[in-house]
Amino acid sequence: MFHVKTLNHISPACREILTPDRYTISEEMEKPDAIFVRATNMLNYEFNPELLCIARAGIGVNSIPLDRCTEEGIAVFNSPGANANGVKELFVFGLSMASRDLLGAVNWVYHYHNDGVPVEVAMEKIKKQFSGPEYAGKILGVVGTGNVGSLTANIALDLGMTVYAYDPYLSVDAAWKVSRDVKRVADFGALLRSCDYLTLHVPLTDETRDMVDDDAIACMKDNVRIINYARGEVINEDALIRGLESGKIARYVTDFPTDRLIRTKNVVATPHLGGTTIESEANCAVMAAREMDDYLCTGNIKNSVNLPTLVQERSGMARLCIIHRNVPNMLASITSALSATDVNVENLTNKSRGNYAYTVVDVNTLVDHDVIQKIRSIGGILRVRALNH
Repeated sequence: MFHVKTLNHISPACREILTPDRYTISEEMEKPDAIFVRATNMLNYEFNPELLCIARAGIGVNSIPLDRCTEEGIAVFNSPGANANGVKELFVFGLSMASRDLLGAVNWVYHYHNDGVPVEVAMEKIKKQFSGPEYAGKILGVVGTGNVGSLTANIALDLGMTVYAYDPYLSVDAAWKVSRDVKRVADFGALLRSCDYLTLHVPLTDETRDMVDDDAIACMKDNVRIINYARGEVINEDALIRGLESGKIARYVTDFPTDRLIRTKNVVATPHLGGTTIESEANCAVMAAREMDDYLCTGNIKNSVNLPTLVQERSGMARLCIIHRNVPNMLASITSALSATDVNVENLTNKSRGNYAYTVVDVNTLVDHDVIQKIRSIGGILRVRALNH
């Protein structure tokens, strides 16, 4: 029986995978085997020694201390693509909000005071102040063409836009999702100089933080309209506000409000609604639950953000799951330790990711405490777990 702690409300759809016969799920749990999280800041979270994995029901993991998790042998999973359709649909809303002052128009209607003039009469005199351009026929620049960016690019084509895309890390799988009518641009500056609208769909990393700064904004067309459903920090806030106040940026639509932004003219902000549809929340919960279940029960890793992908069919009587540093002679040390305890290796797979690696070993006998301790004593080993049939 595995114990799972939830730090936020998680869609009950996850219980299709984390069934009661194998899992107990609770918000109150002192020594969980796994943690299910959506939005809690875990950067200063104290991990119990029994914790094996964290599953993020969503894509962003910048609130999880990945380096510390890896050092403590904790696998961290996310759910890429599970909420992509929800974000794509929000983008269509954002595109409309970026084009016309719909927020101002709605506020005018609901705050209208009838001074003897019916609203249907008064509105005809003032509606022009809320007008803006149509996006059909305009150029949309898409930064990042992964699960969300590819859907965004494709739907913009259906809306009659010309779409340019910039993604230096475009994978083969992602390339298949993007319409051939999307024009790929190899230079970020060239994309910025071309587009009337800019939409961002990249993860927050050291490379993407502040990727839109004063220099980037200076490259853009006048009256550019920016939509950001990636992460707030991919745009430098000081530069953004300067661009809005100067009129260089006509409107900024974001899912990541701050106290400064909501007081800035021509900003339309929503409270992180990208994946808040019933379907997206269920999809994220189910995907994260599958990843958690697969890792806890079989040791296989899919969609980890801190450890390599490794999938191996079960064979033998037991399986050893070993997280370790990616250093020379590690595999030789592991197999030597097993040989010294008369354990025969049936199958072995090793994958690395940067300075860390993951090794799965299927063996022909049940594994006892002495075998685990023998492997733990090897320098560079971070976590050893045995799964006996």
